[in-house]
Amino acid sequence: MQTSNKFLPLYIWLAVIVPIFFLSCKKYLEKKPDSSLTVPKTLDELQGLFNDAQLMNFQVTPSFGETSADDYFLPQSTYDYLPTEPQQQYIWALKSYKFANDWSAGYLPVYNSNYTLETLKEISRTPANQNQWDKVKGYALFTRAYSFLNLSWDYAKSYNKATAETDLGIVIRTTSDFNTPSKRASVNETYQHIISDAEEAAQLLPELSANVLLPSKAACYGLLARTFLSMNEFDSALKYSSLCLDLKSDLLDYNGVSLDSDIPFSNFDNPEVIYYTEMNTYNTDHYPFNAYVDSTLYAGYDENDLRKTGFFRFDNGYYRFKGAYTADYINLFSGIATDEMFLVRSECYARLGMLEKAMADLNTLMKERWNNNVPYPEINETDKATAINKILSERRKELLLRGIRWSDIKRLNILGANITPTRIINGQTYTLPPNDSRYALPIPIDIITSTGMVQN
Repeated sequence: MQTSNKFLPLYIWLAVIVPIFFLSCKKYLEKKPDSSLTVPKTLDELQGLFNDAQLMNFQVTPSFGETSADDYFLPQSTYDYLPTEPQQQYIWALKSYKFANDWSAGYLPVYNSNYTLETLKEISRTPANQNQWDKVKGYALFTRAYSFLNLSWDYAKSYNKATAETDLGIVIRTTSDFNTPSKRASVNETYQHIISDAEEAAQLLPELSANVLLPSKAACYGLLARTFLSMNEFDSALKYSSLCLDLKSDLLDYNGVSLDSDIPFSNFDNPEVIYYTEMNTYNTDHYPFNAYVDSTLYAGYDENDLRKTGFFRFDNGYYRFKGAYTADYINLFSGIATDEMFLVRSECYARLGMLEKAMADLNTLMKERWNNNVPYPEINETDKATAINKILSERRKELLLRGIRWSDIKRLNILGANITPTRIINGQTYTLPPNDSRYALPIPIDIITSTGMVQN
């Protein structure tokens, strides 16, 4: 959103406000009252904003970080075909770009959340409406926190306790008033706001929602686990991943999935999905129609690991990804799921020295990925460093192309992992050293120009 006394440019204003007037719910969502041409003022109308999956769930989370990460590569012929901007993204050289982008997509749900929270102040909470009133407030707080975390993974440095008070975070918009100036918060302020919103939302929402397109208490706990893990705060990430798994711990047995098919996984009825979102398609270098999966990463899957069949398809000498939990060819799942929570908890257990529990969680997940016709080889690492490395390896293989890897590179390099993404184009090698300033991706130039906000 904007950060000065100036009015928003018209195209940004329209991009934010038009969806408020034109709500398009999908057939599997709760239908909203016939108020699609009015500014939402009632509880039903405000709930309609969050029932609008096209606006709040589909193609909404950032993709710039995934395009910047290291789980894929582009062949020279594909790179040569791309426009200049995606080429610059691929070698971490992009400095200037405009609307539409991750910034604009990420702040649309924030606007709707702020509008909802402001409007709720004008609606009395009564015994008759308190359940719906609480849910709508919880939806808004969760959505704002979820958007802020995703944006911070793109546009802020990784959380470093030693520098978080001075490192620049994102813009924490808490009002729908376009004329209210904004400024970049610190990384610490950014994360504290995310935590505060998510914790409050957890007190308001049901344990599980009627469908995975709506937030729930489990989703709040999953979001908090993600947040604390990206801060390398392992005790808190352990707490919230456990709370999440207490509410939902279903895993999909890959032995019962048609893994050879082009679209092996379902979406809204997938038992692992806690909260469903998709990455936007503003940055597409990493998308399967362009990218091949990193060859070393692919080679790391055991032949009896069913993900090797379910996640990839062979094409022209390499492998493309097909394993998204979206039930289609194009979109990539970025939501919260139980497999991620088992991996979060496993890593936290290991880092806190509870290796037996760490291995138990890892084995619980991996057994559901292993060919039942072959005895499963229990993982029983007893050395802490070896256990952590094994968990991180499985984390990368399991959560491939979910919008998480960029944050993982950043947080792990804070801990000294020395991960250095590399590209080779036209015989030239490009690298992104650990903790380089480019890990905080550039903010759109039109935002910088119109607001005077500090650029990364």
